[in-house]
Amino acid sequence: MNFEMVMQELESLGKERSKKMYISNGAHEPVFGVATGAMKPMAKKIKKNQPLAEQLYATGNYDAMYFAGIIADPKAMTEADFDRWIDGAYFYMLSDYVVAVTLAESDLAQAVADKWIASGEELRMSAGWSCYCWLLGNRKDEEFSSSKLANMLEQVENTIHESPERTKSSMNNFIYTVGVSYVPLHEKAVETAKAVGLVEIKRDNKKSSILNASEIIQKGIDQGRLGFKRKYVRC
Repeated sequence: MNFEMVMQELESLGKERSKKMYISNGAHEPVFGVATGAMKPMAKKIKKNQPLAEQLYATGNYDAMYFAGIIADPKAMTEADFDRWIDGAYFYMLSDYVVAVTLAESDLAQAVADKWIASGEELRMSAGWSCYCWLLGNRKDEEFSSSKLANMLEQVENTIHESPERTKSSMNNFIYTVGVSYVPLHEKAVETAKAVGLVEIKRDNKKSSILNASEIIQKGIDQGRLGFKRKYVRC
């Protein structure tokens, strides 16, 4: 399938209800409103195709950008490619669920995520913390430096309440993910969650949401998910 065929197919799969939901979460035109599950048959046909992924991502169309993440070849992407993608990610569903997910399947993941976390920019920071969540939920514990992750937990504890809203959300997810998926620092993550307490996320024109990492870690333990790892990062 070429670029034009993919765009036509995405447009035909668009639903008004999904479009409204994406827009309420921060997407803006152009957007078709394609449910992610509806993209799977097309993704199976195409498999990985980095040149096509680049064409789709460059459209600025939310659905095309999302689909680009599904068919991207993360191992073929350079640091400059990931920087370009994060530059184009204009809201969290792109930064955290497209760019961060794609980065998590690359060998550059930790180096690029570290740089983004240090950037001071809301969506870059959010993508960096999210990338670690995807990594920890998929890769073996021994692939990480325990002391580095311990320092990151301390960084979250010291800075989360003053961080930008979307970054706060990803940092809170990081505490939870370390607590459930990275067994060597389970106890430290539990302590960090207690020290952080409730995290308020303010949202434009919507009620604030309150996040509680302690509660989510406990739920994970109750469900027998301690040490949980996903087989794949991307669907």
